[in-house]
Amino acid sequence: MKKTVLREYAKLLAIKGINVQKGQEVIVTSELDQPEFVKMVVEECYKAGAGKVSVEWTYQPLRKLDVRYQKEKVLSKVEDWEIEKIKHRVKTLPAMLYLESEDPDGLRGVNQKKMSKCLGIRRGVFKPYRDEMDNKYQWCIAAVPGKAWAKKLFPEDRASVAVEKLWEAILSTARAQGDPIKNWEEHNADLKKRYEYLNSLEISELHYTSKNGTDLTVGLLPQSRFMGGSDLLLNSDIEYNANIPSEEVFTAPDRNRAEGIVYASMPLSYQGSLIEDFYFVLKDGKIVEAHAKKGEELLNSILDTDEGARYLGECALVPYDSPIRNSGILFYNTLFDENAACHIAFGEGYSSCVKDYEKYTLDEIREMGVNNSIVHVDFMIGTEDLSITAKTAKGEEIQIFENGNWAF
Repeated sequence: MKKTVLREYAKLLAIKGINVQKGQEVIVTSELDQPEFVKMVVEECYKAGAGKVSVEWTYQPLRKLDVRYQKEKVLSKVEDWEIEKIKHRVKTLPAMLYLESEDPDGLRGVNQKKMSKCLGIRRGVFKPYRDEMDNKYQWCIAAVPGKAWAKKLFPEDRASVAVEKLWEAILSTARAQGDPIKNWEEHNADLKKRYEYLNSLEISELHYTSKNGTDLTVGLLPQSRFMGGSDLLLNSDIEYNANIPSEEVFTAPDRNRAEGIVYASMPLSYQGSLIEDFYFVLKDGKIVEAHAKKGEELLNSILDTDEGARYLGECALVPYDSPIRNSGILFYNTLFDENAACHIAFGEGYSSCVKDYEKYTLDEIREMGVNNSIVHVDFMIGTEDLSITAKTAKGEEIQIFENGNWAF
């Protein structure tokens, strides 16, 4: 891939992704796959005014070894220095850029029960600090190609060709070709028009149906608001894009109001393992049954992470006729696959999806019915025949999705 094109992508992530502020600290998290691009990103962050940029490297094979050889007590322990580290972040509020490139099968064979249990313990320790940072710092998840990931998508090609094809797919779906900054300004404006219309309807519930068996009704809060594209920091005019790419308009549902059955339309890649052909049964908001042809044990271990993991935290609307779907590629990566189809998330709900959320404490928002959990897992439910009917507070029924796409 041409360096000039990659440079524009790096600039997009620094300016429209995390929107680096003058003097701000930036932390980039990345696998070892694209060090030259990481270098570009760091430079663009400095050009945008960053005071300090740090890179934290991760590596799947080492994680696999840790899970295999460390005892649960060691694997789940949060060291004192880790607490001091996150306290520093609470104080300084650095912008966080996460570059994904993991192998979808990179943790195959790992002891999922052990890993999920220990990860849950660690997340529980960190959660109060993360809650304190909620809506106060910019963050963005984006992607770069990893060789193993590229070969998963393009198995017939040699590694270098597969990586180049994945670069092309990432840049195309991320609207990072041509004038990326202008592309995102126009895209954010379009998403804003859509969520403002939905908010004007005062929707009380969404009814999903599809020929695959999905028949699910999800209740929304009177205070729920739809969002999409860029977001603003709390009490600030600092704008950032949390996901690049993103095609969704989303909201936080009422955790206690979901009834029916919902089938996943795409595999879920979670912590380096795949969950396929799965579905949920919900009653009074809770996932009471979860079944999968592949990865059912892992799926249920995630749902057992904490009490809130079995309740819904997000409803996201994505047209079937989207750039990612139209690419014809199943990415085996939630960042992309969730933007190829409508999706729902179980676990943590977004407090910013409450109208005038800045006027409430986090506890008050959770009392309203926004879900609380240490996990947030998106799964795709969009199909080419998906229908979504909205019921308004006045009792009107309005078709908002028809044949998998926007009905307005």
